Amino acid sequence: MTKVYIIHENSEWTVHLTKRLEELQVPYEEWHLDQGIVNLTEAPPEGIFYNRMSASSHTRNHRFAPELTSAVLAWLEHHNRTIFNGSNALRLELSKVLQYTALEAAGINTPRTIAAVGNEQIIKAAQELGESSFITKHNRAGKGLGVQLFHSMEGLQNYVEGPTFEEPVDGVTLIQQYIKAPEPFITRCEFIDGKFQYAVKVDTSEGFELCPADACQIDDLFCPVGETPNVVNLEQPKFQIVENFNDSIIEKYEHFLKQNQIKVAGIEFIRDTNGEIYTYDVNTNTNYNADAEKQAGHYNMLQLANVLKAELEKNYSKA
Repeated sequence: MTKVYIIHENSEWTVHLTKRLEELQVPYEEWHLDQGIVNLTEAPPEGIFYNRMSASSHTRNHRFAPELTSAVLAWLEHHNRTIFNGSNALRLELSKVLQYTALEAAGINTPRTIAAVGNEQIIKAAQELGESSFITKHNRAGKGLGVQLFHSMEGLQNYVEGPTFEEPVDGVTLIQQYIKAPEPFITRCEFIDGKFQYAVKVDTSEGFELCPADACQIDDLFCPVGETPNVVNLEQPKFQIVENFNDSIIEKYEHFLKQNQIKVAGIEFIRDTNGEIYTYDVNTNTNYNADAEKQAGHYNMLQLANVLKAELEKNYSKA
């Protein structure tokens, strides 16, 4: 029997989709790739494959899950299987450097960024950036890894040379222009099958100003996949879907996703005091906030399940 195969390494982020697939009676199988084998002498099963591998897998003791996923995707692509978020999507998920170069190639503005390997080079990169305020982050990130805001070179040096410095899993630290927003929020645009679904406004007053989604973890109150109500500000939810969001950036994002063979993604941007948009994150392992979706009556995991069902039926109809 043909089915939908979900490639991932974290069941807590996948259960929201499998529940929807079960509701729609879509046959599926999970490939939890924290470890495994890839038999290149055999053909993979027939079906629709959806890659949800995360850049932060190493924080859950799944250090080589992305590398294994890369091998699996190459195997699937060699046999011409239908894949949502294939090898190129994984490449971008695992490297913000690749994200930014691909975004810029598509005519999308990103913050000024310098990549560095080595503690001395991090200091040198910040000096070269020449900004009074800047942030550091990991190239292979997720979960806010390495995200720190600095207003001085002295502060950066103390951090890099101190006990709290986080070594990136791939060795690459990014030093990035800090974008000051007039209001404490960013916007995250969600796409399924390469098409815009909705934009969500994320309040950053209780988190890092530039990267609120990065600061959100699976075990805290503000995780996008969490079911817990927002309690910091009862009058202003942390996540709010924006009604009738319409901006020319959406057309650029859809073109970017098509160029890079990405079917499912959340893309985050921030506006500066002049209203200029800076795009700083492409998340191909995107999740959705249950409370915000309930308020708006829009359910992206249901939409995704329907798209996967339609693709399965199109490719493997009973007729």
